[in-house]
Amino acid sequence: MIPELLPPSGFGVRLSRRTEVRDGGAMLTGRSGSVLFLSAPARGVVARLPLVLSDDPTEARVARELLDRGLAEPCWPGPPPADDAVADVTVVIPVRDRPLELARLLRSLPTGIAVVVVDDASRDPVHASRADVVRLDRNAGPAAARNAGLARVRTPYVAFVDSDVEPVPGWLGLLRRHLDDPAVALVAPRVLGREERVGDSWLERYEQARSSLDLGADPAVVRVHGPVSYVPGACLLGRVDALGGGFDEVMRAGEDVDLVWRLGRDGWTVRYAPEAHVRHDHRTRPTEWMRRKAFYGTSAADLAARHGDAVAPLVVAPWSLVLAGALLAQRRWSLPVAALAVGAAAGGATRKLDRSAQPLRAAATLTVEGTVATVWQTASALTRHYWPAAVAVAAFSPRARRALLVAAVAEGVADYVRVRPGLDPVRYVVAHRLDDAAYGVGLWVGAARAGSVAALVPAWRGFDPFRHPFRGLRRRTSVAVGER
Repeated sequence: MIPELLPPSGFGVRLSRRTEVRDGGAMLTGRSGSVLFLSAPARGVVARLPLVLSDDPTEARVARELLDRGLAEPCWPGPPPADDAVADVTVVIPVRDRPLELARLLRSLPTGIAVVVVDDASRDPVHASRADVVRLDRNAGPAAARNAGLARVRTPYVAFVDSDVEPVPGWLGLLRRHLDDPAVALVAPRVLGREERVGDSWLERYEQARSSLDLGADPAVVRVHGPVSYVPGACLLGRVDALGGGFDEVMRAGEDVDLVWRLGRDGWTVRYAPEAHVRHDHRTRPTEWMRRKAFYGTSAADLAARHGDAVAPLVVAPWSLVLAGALLAQRRWSLPVAALAVGAAAGGATRKLDRSAQPLRAAATLTVEGTVATVWQTASALTRHYWPAAVAVAAFSPRARRALLVAAVAEGVADYVRVRPGLDPVRYVVAHRLDDAAYGVGLWVGAARAGSVAALVPAWRGFDPFRHPFRGLRRRTSVAVGER
């Protein structure tokens, strides 16, 4: 584990958009039910946010706690450095048989930056006058190609950029300043699809709005089972000293998720910074598109073998399991039992929030959020991870058919409302269901190949009502924060 690394003076911090200050500044609540009680010194710091840190160690320690828990995010008093002013980064580009895309990417990079192109056994060898070209004699996959480029890096920071990516100007300066925080090992931009054009197909419209690589508009600290639990390897900026041996070369899929989770396990911070954008050539031909989605699903088995329940399709506590089971059962007793489960969760949350000035109100808010999260993740898992089993059961059970149909339609419509794509609701829901179906096929195929169902098993969170869906909801003690 790395030692505690505090953000430096001059580093800016502000509360996240979804963080609420309660009890006159004595308590903070954030995404996924995160709750933090503040000591008197911490309250003074929070009251002055947004804040550019001074040399005061209390400020730095409070900032560290808030940043790590996702209650705050970095901010800066001035504009980011221009891309061509960033001189301490080397760009590593793994490529195989994409000469046009590679040429486009090279044109988009700052002229003075160091570039390493790793030719992963292309049929026609790569030639790039402005780059150090490393040729691999056999196709070794993206993980090995990135590692081969990493071995050539002589700068303190490295940007891994896939050849089918086109950075949007400003991306590098926006990402680079996140690494001024010494605890941050890796930072990733928002990965968008191509800009909308007249004549785009319905799958292109869907990918522009709902790509698996696009993690949304909200900044986040990346952590297992958090609001953002991974970042894709299409574009990453990292601290070379933190990356060690880099990616696991055995993995042909999911190697980016594996790296992120290993860094988190070792105590490093990984950040998602959507203010920086890159564009990606998504596959939009139906057959290729579905194969890619299934390919993503196959990585779950390898990730489960390495990281246990970090990849679990569901994260359940007793109350959420009872709630989901009662709703799926569709019996006369379902609503009363579901109400009892929610009431039990609210009671447990109230006891945990006994230090709050309004424990009932705070618990009610978090319980509603947890209930919505339970219903959403149940519907999503039923139509994505477990749909082969759900369809098999539905063939014999009218209730199962009704549950599957309601989940497929309701989750699709809710997702449409959340995403607001440039596509009509019917085609969006169809594309969304095909997306989930392909991923689910890959998930089950990967599990069969591995001879393990670990990637299909829910994560159990015991009897603590402050664990998922109230992820992170717990008391915490430190010198400046969470004093008891």
